[in-house]
Amino acid sequence: MRSNQWMSFLGLANRARKIISGEELVVKAIQNGKAKLIILSKDASTNTAKKITDKCKFYNVPIQYVENRHILGKSIGKEARVVVAILEEGFAKKLLTLLEEF
Repeated sequence: MRSNQWMSFLGLANRARKIISGEELVVKAIQNGKAKLIILSKDASTNTAKKITDKCKFYNVPIQYVENRHILGKSIGKEARVVVAILEEGFAKKLLTLLEEF
């Protein structure tokens, strides 16, 4: 049940246009201070995972992990997605609590 909650809420954030996906766009959002939460799939490539986690640590952005890229993509109505950035504080806080419970 918890899986459906975070996926539905991420879909809501997507419909509200408060997320971005894709490695380069997410890195820019982290650097610009716009990213409030990063969601990374556990099956991301080693280079991508290192780049994203290093940026999150340096810029002090929370990061959460999900099982795979297909679940992450499905939750925002797209094909497989490796990384997603949440751009709004309210969505980020709620997603953080849902993902920690998951």
